[in-house]
Amino acid sequence: MKVDEIRKLVEGTADAAFALDSNGIIAAWNRGAANLFGVKNSEAIGKLCFEVLHGMDECGRDCSETCFIRQKAQMREPLKSYDLRINTNGKKQWCNFSIFIIEEDRSTLPYTLHVARPVELQKRFELLMRDFVAQETNLPAENVREVLTPKKTPTKLVNLTKREIEILHHIAKGEKTKQIAEKLFISPTTVNNHIQKILFKLGAHTRLEAVRRAEKAGLI
Repeated sequence: MKVDEIRKLVEGTADAAFALDSNGIIAAWNRGAANLFGVKNSEAIGKLCFEVLHGMDECGRDCSETCFIRQKAQMREPLKSYDLRINTNGKKQWCNFSIFIIEEDRSTLPYTLHVARPVELQKRFELLMRDFVAQETNLPAENVREVLTPKKTPTKLVNLTKREIEILHHIAKGEKTKQIAEKLFISPTTVNNHIQKILFKLGAHTRLEAVRRAEKAGLI
C-alpha cells in the first residue's frame, strides 16, 4: 500500500484515526482525530505521536520515544487494543486504541493505523470495581491480583529480560545493589547497568516506581 492510499484509508474512517510511520511520526490524521484530540491536521502531521497525544497508561507510564507498541509492530506481531489517558481538547480522557499493521510499498518497516474511541465512563467504572474488589472482598491474594492487573496497558508489552525480572524481584524485597550483586554473583556495576535499563524500559525515575509499575502490569 502506498502512503497516499494509507491517508485515504484514514480519512475514510469515521472514528478518530491516524497513521504512524515506523519512526512513530504521524503520517495521516483524520477529521475525527482533530475533533477528539483538539489538534488540527496541520499541527499533527510530521510530529511524533507521543508529542501530540501526551498519553499515560494505567501503570503511570508516559508515552515516549520508547514505544513498545511501535516496536512490536516493526516485528509484525499482532497487537491487542490498548487504553491510554490522553489530552482531548484540554482535558484528560480515557480512550481505547485499536492497531492495524500496514505494509507500505517503499518502506521495509510497516506503518500502523490507530483507531481511537473514548471510553471514559467505562474506564472509570472498571477502576472503581477494581478498587471495590481490592478493599471490600475476601478473595485470595492471587485472585485479587488477577482482577487488579490491567489487561489493556502498553506497559505489559515491555520486553524485560529474565535477568531484569530477577533483579526487579530482589529490588521488590528491599535489597540494595551490593546485596543483589552478591546473590547473583555479578558485580555491583553490572547490577546498576541492569537497573538503568529497567528504569528506561518502564519509563520510571526510581527503583520503587519501577517495581510498582512492573507489579501493576503483571510483569513480576
